Amino acid sequence: MQLKWLDDFIALARERSFTRAAELRHVTHPAFGRRIRALEAWAGTPLVEPGSAPLRLTAAGQAFLETAEQTARELAASQHELRALAGRHARTVTLATGRTLARTLVADWLPRLAPLLGDAGTLRIHTGSLAETVQWLQDGAADFALLYHHPALTIPLDARQFSHRTLAQDRLVPVSRADANGAPLHALRMCAAPVPHVAHARTLALGRLLEDHLTRHPAAPPLRRLLECDSPDATHEYVLRGLGVAWLPWSLVQGDCQGGRLARAGDAALDVVFDVRLYRPKRRLGPLAEILWTAMTSD
Repeated sequence: MQLKWLDDFIALARERSFTRAAELRHVTHPAFGRRIRALEAWAGTPLVEPGSAPLRLTAAGQAFLETAEQTARELAASQHELRALAGRHARTVTLATGRTLARTLVADWLPRLAPLLGDAGTLRIHTGSLAETVQWLQDGAADFALLYHHPALTIPLDARQFSHRTLAQDRLVPVSRADANGAPLHALRMCAAPVPHVAHARTLALGRLLEDHLTRHPAAPPLRRLLECDSPDATHEYVLRGLGVAWLPWSLVQGDCQGGRLARAGDAALDVVFDVRLYRPKRRLGPLAEILWTAMTSD
C-alpha cells in the first residue's frame, strides 16, 4: 500500500467526485481511478459504492476514512517534530500561497516583516496551486498558508487542527486593454457577438471562482474562450496586449486601470468578491513564526 493512496482516498471522500478529487491530487481521472481501485484491492473490500451519485462510501470505506485521516495527521506531526529536532527550520518560516497573492498582498507585507527577521531569520515564500498550498500546510512543510476563500472553493483543512484569520477582501474584475480614449477595446456591455476571453485554467482557484460565478449569473455575457492559461501573470500580460477580456484580481490591475493601460470591460455586477485568509496550525509554532503571525494578523 502506497502512502499517497491515503491522501487520494481522503480527497475523494471530501470531494465526493472522482473528477474534482483527481484535479486536487494533480493526476488524470483514469490514473486516480486506478489508484483508488488499487487501494480497494489492498483493503480486500470495496470502499466506494459503485455507481452511486453523488458518490457514497461503503461502510468499510467510512470506517477506513477515520483510519486514513488519523494516519495522515500522525505522519504530518511526526514529520514536523523530526524537522524541528533537526533544527532545519529553527530560523526559517515558510509561507505557502498562490503566485498572485505572493505578488500583491505578500509584497505589501514584506517591508513590514523584513525587520522582524533579524540577522539570521528567513521567510521562505513557496507558491503553488490551492491544493498544493493546503497540502503543504497539512504535511507540515509550511507554517502558514495564505489562500483565497469563497463558497465555490473547497479548503479541506480540519478546524480541529487549523485556525485562520481573514486579512483582506479582493475581487475579480473583467478588464480589457484601453483604447486612446480610455474605453475598453473589448466591452461586455450590450455585446451581441461573443467577446474573446483570456481564461484562467480550471486547475486554478481563480478559474473555479469565475466559472462558478458565470454559471450562476443571470446576465453572463457571451464569451469565446480564446486562450486558457494557468499563470495569472501571463494572463495579465495577454490582456495588456489587447487579446481579449480577463477577470483579474483588482489588487493586480488597479494600477493599470488608474494609469489608463486597462479599462473595466463590464460593470460591478460581473465582479467576483472573495476573501483572503491566512491559515496556521493550532499548535504553537516556533518563536519567529509566532512573531510573524502576530505581525501579519495585526490591524
